[in-house]
Amino acid sequence: MQGVDEMATKTKKELVLKISAECNLPPNDVRRIVQSFLDSLVEGLAQGDRYEFRDFGVFEVVVRKQKIGRNPKNAGVAIVIPERKVVKFSPGKKMKEDLEKPVSKDHHTHKQHLRSATL
Repeated sequence: MQGVDEMATKTKKELVLKISAECNLPPNDVRRIVQSFLDSLVEGLAQGDRYEFRDFGVFEVVVRKQKIGRNPKNAGVAIVIPERKVVKFSPGKKMKEDLEKPVSKDHHTHKQHLRSATL
């Protein structure tokens, strides 16, 4: 497993190009699909919907209650941290298992599983 310092940040553009190549689809079509998916996910979460993707994980909105914190510049001063909504992601069983496996050079383990999974 890669350490935190070794992880690479992936962009939406890189994801689009990868899917485009793997599925033999034009990048602009894939970009529209990916953006539509992301927009729909955000819109649903904002409305309070919960999204469960079998073997991948669950996205849901949770409320973090108001709490008292400390000012980092002056630890003696208490500050109120207001209640707020945050998106919580809980990985699915298959993702948890895959994350524990050593990383192979070809990175195809999860991709092959997702192609064989039923929707």
